[in-house]
Amino acid sequence: MAAYTVTFKQLTDNYAVLQTLTANELEVGRAITVSGVGAPFDGSFTVYALPQYEFVGIDSEGNLLFDNDVAVPNQVLFACTADDVDRTAATGTLTFTPTCTWITATQIEDWLGIGTATAADTTFLTQCAAAVNQMAFRRRVEAGYYDSLTTSPSADVTLGVIMWGGALYRARGSVDVFASFNEMGTAPTVGLSPMIKQLLGIDRPQVA
Repeated sequence: MAAYTVTFKQLTDNYAVLQTLTANELEVGRAITVSGVGAPFDGSFTVYALPQYEFVGIDSEGNLLFDNDVAVPNQVLFACTADDVDRTAATGTLTFTPTCTWITATQIEDWLGIGTATAADTTFLTQCAAAVNQMAFRRRVEAGYYDSLTTSPSADVTLGVIMWGGALYRARGSVDVFASFNEMGTAPTVGLSPMIKQLLGIDRPQVA
């Protein structure tokens, strides 16, 4: 979860604008939660725009209008139906908690070929699925990709996440190594396999 301190608030033509103290990592379409700013700003919203200039309202066709002579960094704009509020200093917090749901525990189970998984196995598989969904999403964001939180961007990414989840499951009961009963011991596991990186597209930054 990322939390940002709100420094200014504004509401014009049923669109709210909050300015954060520091640069934020939000993107259009992301779900945010606002608290401590006061009504009508507090609540859950969807980011509509991230303007870098002063918002002055909408035109007759509903287009957003800005004063390009007044730069205002770190702004987050979202729909909010209420009476206008002039731009003024504010306190409060804006939080962003991405929850990625690209794959399920069942997909990892199928890939591992353990159709007779016990209840304990199913619980752990669910934990593995939740973990790799979040890790894969975060790694792709770091590589420059913009993905939906609910739908995997492609079949290769889906397979990469499933394989990563399978690797976590197989490492159960061990630390930094795959569990093994081989008399020669186990070999350290360092980072992700090249195949998983290739499938996820995180071995290099995104290119046009």
